[in-house]
Amino acid sequence: MEENNDFKIVAKTLYGLEDVLANELLNLGAKKINIGVRNVSFYGDKGFLYKSNLALRSALKILKPIAIFEVKGEKDLYSSFLNFNWEDFISINDSFAIESVLNSDFFNHSLYVSQKAKDGLVDRFRKLFKSRPSVDSINPDIKINIHIRNTYCTVSLDSSGKPLNQRGYRTQTNIAPINEVLAAGIIILSDWKIDNDFLDPMCGSGTFLIEAAMIANNYPPNINRTNFSFQNWKDYDQDLFELIKDSVLKKVRPIKCNIFGYDISSSAISKSKNNINNSGFENSITVEKLNFFKTKKEHNDHLHILFNPPYGERLLIDIESFYKNIGDTLKTNYPNSSSWFITSSLESLKHVGLRSSRKIKLYNGKLDSRLVKYDIYSGSKKMKN
Repeated sequence: MEENNDFKIVAKTLYGLEDVLANELLNLGAKKINIGVRNVSFYGDKGFLYKSNLALRSALKILKPIAIFEVKGEKDLYSSFLNFNWEDFISINDSFAIESVLNSDFFNHSLYVSQKAKDGLVDRFRKLFKSRPSVDSINPDIKINIHIRNTYCTVSLDSSGKPLNQRGYRTQTNIAPINEVLAAGIIILSDWKIDNDFLDPMCGSGTFLIEAAMIANNYPPNINRTNFSFQNWKDYDQDLFELIKDSVLKKVRPIKCNIFGYDISSSAISKSKNNINNSGFENSITVEKLNFFKTKKEHNDHLHILFNPPYGERLLIDIESFYKNIGDTLKTNYPNSSSWFITSSLESLKHVGLRSSRKIKLYNGKLDSRLVKYDIYSGSKKMKN
């Protein structure tokens, strides 16, 4: 009988991307997928944990739950950590950090919870070995995640380390660049058909363009990361990790469309070119210094447009005329296009002058935002209901 080595895994994501992440996991081969709020749980083995970190576009971190305690106060929390077999997961020479997320009437200060949990853990090591692992809040070997909901405390190992949106290609950014995970999630939500050309007419530091290229290429977004926390775990299997890396790279496919961007700012174009070069997609993405409002579509084929226009928080602009110009430019110069953009300036949408066919609630950082779609048809300025 074949041994089942599957265990529960939890992938964290951004609000509004839960279904995107669940679908990614399904396509990757996850089992028992369950959608939560800002997270999706599933089952897989050690190799699948590695693959999730390498290949998921819409996940921020991948957690492996290792214990659930019932806790009604700091004494319960301390004793639970004191009596848990931490030596199976951490060595004396390891550094560690504890991150806490709370949704409980019994606890209301996450740093205090992390501190009490840390006390229990290090006191166990002192008791057993007369020594203890050190705390490193910046770059720990082992990251521990605590989630307290009501009286239940779930303790997990964070297999990712640095958040998975930190792909490594973005060394230069503009003001308030979009999170890479949000960018990838938005592209997936926009139902881009990857044989259609892709335009970001306000490309900033190039994040949408690079994420689009990785999607079109089926390129694993974190394949070039040099360190994941699971590589510091006691059960880390280097040969298995190399095997998984090879397997996801074998699924890379050629890009069959044009991916291009404009920006009115010379510095933005310079930064985006730098980031595109870092990503390795310099032969697949082109960027030009152009004012979108003075451009037009160059061919009759369907074009997919996706962008993150200024909100007013970032740049001093006349919101009303700016968003009216967006609508006018799309309507007049971009027939046979699907145009999507995200904005936190909900009032500004009234000035676009087009009827949206989709509106999806998302958060860009802490800003309540909407991802909106406008269908621009050939030969007609009428908008579909």
